[in-house]
Amino acid sequence: MSPAPAYRARRRTALIALAVSTAVMATAAAGPPGRAGAPGGVPASPGARTAGDRLLPYLGNGGYDVRSYDVGYTYRPGTTLMDSSVRIRATATQALSRFSLDAAVDEIKTVAVHGEPARFAVDKAGEKLDITPRQALEKGRPFDVDIAYRVDRSDNRARPGDPADPAPRLTPWVNKKDGFVVFGQPDRAHMFFPANDYPTDKARFTFRVTAPKGLQAVGIGTPRSRTTSGDDATTVFSTGDEISTQVVQFGVGHYKEIRGRGPHGLPLRSYVATDAYEAAKPLVDRVPDQLSWFGQELGRRFPLETYGVLGVAEGYLGVAFESATLSTFAVENLEGPAERLEPTMVHEMVHQYFGDALAVADWDTNWISEGHADYYQLRYEVHRGWRDLDTVLKARYEFDPEGRAQSGPPNRPKEAIDALVGANNAGVLMLAGLRHQVGDTVFKKIERTFFDRYRGRYADTRDYIEVANEISGRDFTAYVNGWLYDEKTPPMPGHPDWVAPEPPKSS
Repeated sequence: MSPAPAYRARRRTALIALAVSTAVMATAAAGPPGRAGAPGGVPASPGARTAGDRLLPYLGNGGYDVRSYDVGYTYRPGTTLMDSSVRIRATATQALSRFSLDAAVDEIKTVAVHGEPARFAVDKAGEKLDITPRQALEKGRPFDVDIAYRVDRSDNRARPGDPADPAPRLTPWVNKKDGFVVFGQPDRAHMFFPANDYPTDKARFTFRVTAPKGLQAVGIGTPRSRTTSGDDATTVFSTGDEISTQVVQFGVGHYKEIRGRGPHGLPLRSYVATDAYEAAKPLVDRVPDQLSWFGQELGRRFPLETYGVLGVAEGYLGVAFESATLSTFAVENLEGPAERLEPTMVHEMVHQYFGDALAVADWDTNWISEGHADYYQLRYEVHRGWRDLDTVLKARYEFDPEGRAQSGPPNRPKEAIDALVGANNAGVLMLAGLRHQVGDTVFKKIERTFFDRYRGRYADTRDYIEVANEISGRDFTAYVNGWLYDEKTPPMPGHPDWVAPEPPKSS
C-alpha cells in the first residue's frame, strides 16, 4: 500500500491485545458433533483459533492449509446486501475435531464439510466461524467447506481492539454510485468471505460476480468467462498463483478495459472508469516500461500470470493498493503528470514481487513489503531524472527519528496501521545503506536470491539477514537489526556527516 499523492491524513489507534472471546456466539446445529478420533485412530483435536500475531492477535487459524477459494457474489443496485457463497479447499495439517475461519460477514446461512451439513458457531466478538464436521478430519487429507452467507457493504466496523471511531479509517467496503470495490489490508478480507485471513496461508482464488449486464465486473487474476442470463451477467476471474487474502480485489462498475503486452509477452489487463479513459490511458500505457525497468533492476521477470491497474471513480480511500495482478488507484491518480503519479504506480508494481509473490511472515515484518516498494520507487525516480538519490535519502534520514517516535521501529510497529505506512522510511534507508556497503553487484544478488528463495512462500527479517550474510560473506545481522528494531536512528553508511535530529518529545 502507498499513500496516494493527495493522501495526507494519518490514523492513530490504540490496538489492544485481544484474547479471542467465545462469550458472544450464535450457534446453528446441523447434525452431531465430530468424533473424538479421525479415521485411522489418530486422536483429533481443535485447530488453533489464532496465528499468534503480535499486532493482530485475533487473526489467523491453525490445523489446515487452504489451497483455494471459490467465491460468488450477486450484486443488485439499490441495496448493500449481497447473497454470497464460498467453497474452500484445504488440507488438514493435524487430525481435526473442529476448526475455525476468520469471518465478519453479515450472516452465515449454511455450512457443509465434504457435502454434509456441519455444526457451526459465529463468535462476533472475535470475528470467528467455528465449524465442527460430522466426522473428524484426518491429518494430511484434503477437505472441502461450502458456506452460504450474506455480506452487507454498509458494514465498515472497526477491527477488534480499535477505538469505536478512529479517524480516518480505511474502510474495507468502498461503495460507489454504480458499484463497489474492496480494501482488505491488513485484516479485513474476512469481511468479504470467511477465510484463513493471514498472509502465510496463500491460496488460489476464483471470483464469480453476477451483476446487471450493463455493468462491468472486475477482479484479480485472469478473466475466464462471461455469461449472460436475462438482464444479468456472471463474470469469472481466477488466479493461477497462490496469493494472500489481504491482496484480493473484485468489484462492479462502469469500466473500460485496456489490454496489452508487457516484457516477455506478459498479458496486461487494466480497467479504468469509463469517463476517465482518455485522460488515464497515457499513464496506463506506461506500465510496460515500468515492468521492463524493474525486471532489469531486480533481474527477474514479473512473477504473476498477468498485470494491470484498476482506476476507480470517485476516489479510493486516499491510498493506492497492491491488489495482486491488478493494482488499485483512484482514477484521478492515473490522470496527470508522470513525474507526480508514476512513482506510486511503480511502488504498487514492486509490491507484486515483494508482498504478493513473496509474502510477509507476520505483520511485524511488513517492512519487507513496504520498504522494498518504497526503495525501488525511489530508484525509479532517480532513473527518470526526477530526484537526486542523496538528497532524498538525507531528507528521509532526518525524518527517521520522528517516524520511529510516531510508529515505532519498522520491525516492531506500535499499531496495525503502522505496519502499512510506518515501515517504509527505515526500510529504504537500511536497503540503501546495505547497497552502499556491499556494492551494486552483490546487493542485486542478495535481492535476487532472497526473492528466488521465498517466492511463492513467505519470509521474515531473519530470512533476509541470512541471505544477506550468505551472499556477501559478511555478517550484517547487527546492521539490519539496528535499522529495524532500534528505537534510535543508526548512523547512515557512507554519510558520517549526516546527523539524525532528536525525535519530538511526546506531549
